Amino acid sequence: MPVLTEKADIPVSLLDASRSTAFIEAWFEIVHLKQLYRKGWLERGVDPRFCESVAEHTFGNAMISLLLLHRHPELSVEKVLRLALVHDLGEAYVGDFTPRDNVDPDEKRRLEGAAVVKILGKVPGGDKLIADWEEYEAQASPEAKFVKQIDRLEFALQASVYDHQGRVDAGEFMPRVQAALTSAELQKEMAALMAIHNPEELDKGEDDNE
Repeated sequence: MPVLTEKADIPVSLLDASRSTAFIEAWFEIVHLKQLYRKGWLERGVDPRFCESVAEHTFGNAMISLLLLHRHPELSVEKVLRLALVHDLGEAYVGDFTPRDNVDPDEKRRLEGAAVVKILGKVPGGDKLIADWEEYEAQASPEAKFVKQIDRLEFALQASVYDHQGRVDAGEFMPRVQAALTSAELQKEMAALMAIHNPEELDKGEDDNE
């Protein structure tokens, strides 16, 4: 049985284009992220009633960034938040690809890039946000690299929440995320998160320090 990937069709399909503005049309496209499931959780058995949306994941990235940015005064807060908010915008049209979809990364980027341009190209200032998305995809700045790390940490934190709720086994994801993090600060937070799920590792570390 196919996985249900969205709660409803993209709302822009309901608009009368002749009676709306570019801003309203763009918002009716963007708001679809609230209806689009993070499909990987569904594939792992999370009930759709409890499965986060792409918009909720985006909120998580932005909020975690806010909580941790004080540790990185060298980064632009505004740019980090822009990148966090637009990084998955193309999924409004493309959907949330997972490894099971076996989509070539270059093709995924092409499809999502075209969707981002379709959404933002019509609104004033949209070119700057398109450039932000491209910067994130290219990992072309310290801010882009930071948001990529946050994206991974958010995934691990959500896995931990679902584990505590009995929906997934977070242990499946933790080592992979830990290996992908390069920031010492984020590695420290990840180690603390892993210790919650593996208290014997925390006890072992305390014994080693005695």
